[in-house]
Parts: sequence; C-alpha cells; structure tokens
Amino acid sequence: MTTVITGKQATLEEPLAFDPFELQDTVTGDVRDPFPFLEELRRNSPVHVGPLHFPGMPSTSGLQAPDRPQPVSVLGYDEVVSVLRDNERFSSSVYADVMGIVMGKTILQMDEPDHRKHRALVSPAFRSRILQRWEHELVRAVVDDLIDRFCSKGHADLVRDVTFAFPVQVIARILGLPMREYPRFQRWTMELISVAANWERGMAASQALGEYFAGILAARRVEPADDLISELAATEVDGQHLSDEEIFAFLRLLLPAGVETTYRATGNLLYGLLTHPDQLEALKQDRSLMSQAFEESLRWEPPVTMILRRAMSDTEIYGVPVASGTDIGVFLASANRDERRFSNPNEFDIFRDPLQHVGFGFGVHMCLGMHLARMESRVAINAILDRLDGLCLDPSPGEDPHIHGLAFRSPTSLPVSFRPC
Repeated sequence: MTTVITGKQATLEEPLAFDPFELQDTVTGDVRDPFPFLEELRRNSPVHVGPLHFPGMPSTSGLQAPDRPQPVSVLGYDEVVSVLRDNERFSSSVYADVMGIVMGKTILQMDEPDHRKHRALVSPAFRSRILQRWEHELVRAVVDDLIDRFCSKGHADLVRDVTFAFPVQVIARILGLPMREYPRFQRWTMELISVAANWERGMAASQALGEYFAGILAARRVEPADDLISELAATEVDGQHLSDEEIFAFLRLLLPAGVETTYRATGNLLYGLLTHPDQLEALKQDRSLMSQAFEESLRWEPPVTMILRRAMSDTEIYGVPVASGTDIGVFLASANRDERRFSNPNEFDIFRDPLQHVGFGFGVHMCLGMHLARMESRVAINAILDRLDGLCLDPSPGEDPHIHGLAFRSPTSLPVSFRPC
C-alpha cells in the first residue's frame, strides 16, 4: 500500500484492478509491421495521394466523402518536416473534427497565435525545476514500488507489471488524485483516444472525465494543494487565467499524452534492448548511453506513428498538388526510417550517429510533454537495470512478443527472467 496526499488528507488505498488489454482496438488495427508497406510507398514517392491500404487492414476508400479532396500521406523525412514547420499552409485545426469533440478545445488543434498563447499558460507546469522534483520525489518511488511486487519471483511481464502501470500513477499523483482512481483514469484514457473505434464509449469517457475534474477543480480553487490542477487554476500569463473548460480540455489531453505515449515509448525501448542483448549490456555498463538509446527508440519505433494536418489553400508538397481542405496524414514513423536521411534505418542501433528525428513531432507543435516522457523512461529503465540482474527476454513456448499497432505502437508483452532479488 502507498500513502497518497490529496489536498491535506492522506489516504492509504490499493488501486482497483484493470487489465491493459481489455481495449485492444485503441491500437487502431492489429498491424505487426507497417514499415515494409510504408517503405515501398516512400520509395515510389514521399507523398502519396489517396487512401492507404495497409496489409491486413480493411479498406477505407469507401469511407471517403464524395465532396472531399482525396487524402494525402506525407512519408519522407524532409517532406514531413516541411509540412510540420509551416503551420500557415498546413493547419492543426483538423483535430477539432477528430478529437475536439471528446477533448474540448486544446492546443492540439490550435494554430498561431492562439497556440502560442495557450501553450505559454500550461508550459510552466513542465519546467525543469518541477521535472527534477518529480523525478527524485515521485517517479523512481513509483517504479521501485512496482518492481518490489515481482522482483522475488525471478520472472515478470514488463508491459503489464511496469510500463503500463507506472505512467498513470505518475500523472495521477502529479494531478493530486487518489490512488484508488488510477485504473479508472487509465480506462477513460484508452476509451477517449479510441473514440473512432467506439464513438459512444469515447464520448462517455469524455463526459465522465469532465464531471470528475469539475469537482476536483472546484475544491482546488477553494483550497489549493501542491499539485498540477491547483497550479493550472492559478497560472496567469499577461493577466489571463485559464477558464474551467480550458483546464478540463488540457487535462483530457494530458492523460493520453502523459499515459499512453510514455507507456508505449518505454515499452518500445525495452523491446529494442531485450532483442539486442549486446546493446542492453552496453547500456547497463554505461548509463551515459541512456539518452541516445531513448532517442534511437523514438526514431525506430515511435509510439505515435502519424499526426494530422489540413491544407489551408491550394498548394503542393514535393511537387504533388494538394487542394485546399485536404486532410494530410503526416507519417512520423515513415519519416524516421527514411533511407535518404538515416543509414540502415530499419535497424535498432543505440550507437548510431545522432540525427534529429520526428518521434515527438516538429515545429511549434513539438510535444509539450517530451521532457517528462524522457525523464520517466530514463528513470524506469535505470530502475529495471539496477534491480533486475541477469535480465533477458524469456517467452514461454508459443509466446510471440512483438511490437504491434498502427496509429499507436507498443509491445504485446515483454516476458523476462532475471535473478530473484
């Protein structure tokens, strides 16, 4: 059990049980390896017009509205960067249609100057001094507590036992929420981002989160606590505060961004290391490699494979005409394996010469929580390497751990063995 401080009252609670694989449609398709298909498209042209038909996925061509321009997919590194750095021609407002209904109006869908103004209101919550405090007072303690539960057994599934479990605990404690509610937030988070797969479930999760946060925010306005919700309620830039609805929208965005992305990114790095034991051992012996290992994992297997933009006028990308109003899929995962930029791009190699990737996006919409994600993954991997001696991938007969998914990618499982501690 863990003592949790919420407001001024400490509670001692066990979290409710939640199976992370109950909601498998959140991965938007059971695709094991989309990269050969993306590579073939990219080699033909870094810009593709028309729906994509991933092997094993149902065709979406019949879903295209007849009065809408054909969608465009941007696959090459230079082309992806050019789109993401030009928020005048290529707008993030497309997210108002995609996620705005369930999340509210967030910085995800804003263009300049609104994006810059609202980002300035929430970005102080992620400044380095606060991240350092969370690292030393919170994140390592959460991960150590999880490892304590299985380290004497000599075996574990690092997805179920660590990577899926720790980010939601970190975010919930940062927000000042009771431990017993963590699985509920995790379920709401997965239901929210899978709204395209189940509309009613996603909308119900959005409403539930709004109602829950309304009560918490009202209490924090009366009696502030040492948590992020209290800080958001008090934040002021140029005399302007966030409204209640803006705070609710930001919290709905923070949960999937802070939970899903970190859980998947940490799992992908662990999978890369466990399937390359020489690199795992090198990292264990030299922790200064941690930063480049994490960046290589984001390049090789980013947790989010694609983001969206909308053309605001008739334009072109790489000489390909793009009509005003066209929805554009910007494939980060494809750009990160562009052979024109990265040598041996399909290989996981923590020793490669570092080049900027787009695993966290690019331009003004670069991921706000990227420094938190980097810190959380670093602390989690260090704790695992510190405490699980002799760590190795150890699947049962017939078990096939691998990274899968389309919009979101992460390992199915990470069965490992180690010397009991």
